[in-house]
Amino acid sequence: MSPAPRSKRPTLRVERALQRDGHRVLAGMDEVGRGALAGPVTVGVVLIDETCRSAPQGVRDSKLLQPHAREAMVPRIERWALCHAVGHASAAEIDDIGIIAALRLAGTRALAACGVRPDLVILDGNHDWLTAPEDVGLLAFAHESAVTTPPVTTMIKADLKCSSVAAASVLAKVTRDRIMVELGGHEEHAVYDWVGNKGYAAPEHMDALRVRGPSVWHRRSWRLPGTMDDDGPVPETAETTVTDLTSVGER
Repeated sequence: MSPAPRSKRPTLRVERALQRDGHRVLAGMDEVGRGALAGPVTVGVVLIDETCRSAPQGVRDSKLLQPHAREAMVPRIERWALCHAVGHASAAEIDDIGIIAALRLAGTRALAACGVRPDLVILDGNHDWLTAPEDVGLLAFAHESAVTTPPVTTMIKADLKCSSVAAASVLAKVTRDRIMVELGGHEEHAVYDWVGNKGYAAPEHMDALRVRGPSVWHRRSWRLPGTMDDDGPVPETAETTVTDLTSVGER
């Protein structure tokens, strides 16, 4: 029997072609936590230019790496990139503005943290969630001077093809996992097993929601088990903002 074919690894082929077309500073961007029930949605960004040579060996979409491999990759990505950052939007913000706007908020926070405006952003998928609706088409023309989001190109499976996007996915995944592990380590949250499920809809997480109800870190607008009682929505017990997230997972 012939050996099974090895999966292709991301390269800089796409990025180099875009740079030859005039986009000197490129940003690979990816998100994690969009489908979680608790915790923030997190966006990683990695900026490169022509001085950034081959990506660190082993950089791949974060879902294809074991946790220890992702952790080991982070300092290598940080040394390689022109700039890198991670941005968050909290569960409360997701409840307030919706998941797509929250993704945009997290992405713009990541770009702002970098402090460098890229010539083009490469987004994984086929939907540009980074560009605000008012910055598109005739609406953008009407207030052109106020448009601050860099141009965006989308690519299906960019995290499997583009080293910059794969690197961004690793930074986002590692950072968000650290947040969820730290939150899950608190006694009042241990029942949800966030250390194991990172806030996603694992059976033990769903069971705990039915018995205990949601915490302040849950996305209550998603009508989770335990979020409704006979009188309507269960009231919030505290307010969670992005400021809270910046200190979680970084200590």
